[in-house]
Amino acid sequence: MSDLIIQRSRCLSHIEDPCSAIQLLLRPKEKNLDNATVRRLMPTTDLRSVGPFVFFDHLGPAVFAPGQGIDVRPHPHIGLATITYVFAGEILHRDNLGEVQSIRPNEINWMTAGRGIVHSERTPPELRARGHILHALQLWVALPEADQETDPSFYHYGSAALPLREEPGRSVRVMIGEAFGLSSQVRTWSPTLYAEVNLKAGKSVIVPDQVEERAAYVISGEVTASGISIPRHTMAVFDCAEGIELTAREDSRLVLIGGTPLGKRTVWWNLVSTRKELIEKAKQDWREKRFAKVPEETEFIPLPD
Repeated sequence: MSDLIIQRSRCLSHIEDPCSAIQLLLRPKEKNLDNATVRRLMPTTDLRSVGPFVFFDHLGPAVFAPGQGIDVRPHPHIGLATITYVFAGEILHRDNLGEVQSIRPNEINWMTAGRGIVHSERTPPELRARGHILHALQLWVALPEADQETDPSFYHYGSAALPLREEPGRSVRVMIGEAFGLSSQVRTWSPTLYAEVNLKAGKSVIVPDQVEERAAYVISGEVTASGISIPRHTMAVFDCAEGIELTAREDSRLVLIGGTPLGKRTVWWNLVSTRKELIEKAKQDWREKRFAKVPEETEFIPLPD
């Protein structure tokens, strides 16, 4: 969902309280994409990754009038997997493997770029015609160094593959990994956690302990942890403390991310790698139009200056 060079986020607060389990609080850099607000949390100079996650975008909620929608033109990726999750609306994915797949709420589109893939993301024609609301997250995970040049692939997972637990005042959906006694069917390249949590005011959730690096992002509402407020559109990065409890001050929706870190990565535009020469090669290949084209697409995003 990115067609812009990564820039540093504006606001990052380090937590000085030695009793706090929160290492830092991060506010997003806001951008405009096809008349929709996109909040970018990662990467920043101070926060390059959480576990295998190297990129975090929150889009919307955006209200589109009839005839409007998003049009992210074909662009390349290498060395990563993109993970798209929709709260409201729909996004139509097309790629140069010939895959065409709409994603709707409570589903996952997982695209492994590997040695190189090209895709577009657009509003489906029928939805564009009648107007709609779009609210979504797109995250990227780095691939292990041994797998970063694997063959590209694309997988769609319906809601049945993402287990949901509902309790009075609280629900948890595990999109990726294992937590809260639930196990997602999404295939990963390394230990990864990605979960959606909905809390009524006053309800709590414990951040899973058996995860090497962890963070929470508040999509709506406000939660507290260790007496510190985590307001809407804020990411809290946690230390290794056990039993971290997040309590909703009002009805809240948040996501938990984390997993095993994979080491330093270079992130340039839509390209991720441990080796800068692979990024330079991908830049040259895109500039000289050596990537395969996406069927039925004639537009493309030029290489940034």
